[in-house]
Amino acid sequence: MPRPKKATTDSTKQNKLADAAKSLVTKTEKGAKEAVKKVTKTTKKTAPADKAARKGKNPQTGEEIKIPAATVPKFKPGKALKDAVNKK
Repeated sequence: MPRPKKATTDSTKQNKLADAAKSLVTKTEKGAKEAVKKVTKTTKKTAPADKAARKGKNPQTGEEIKIPAATVPKFKPGKALKDAVNKK
């Protein structure tokens, strides 16, 4: 004979979901921090680069749009990263 299911309240389910969400966010943040550390260790030089404003197209409508100027990160790979990519 199967056991009867334990009654759970909505608040218990919400607490479990909240705990799972927190755990997922924490693991994602840790993974991102480790990835940044790995990239930082394997890069030679990191510096900001300026991108000029330009025109682009909306792929859905084909309408021409203005893309604003931006500052983006730019890096030169170090020997460790090159070797990892080329599997030396």
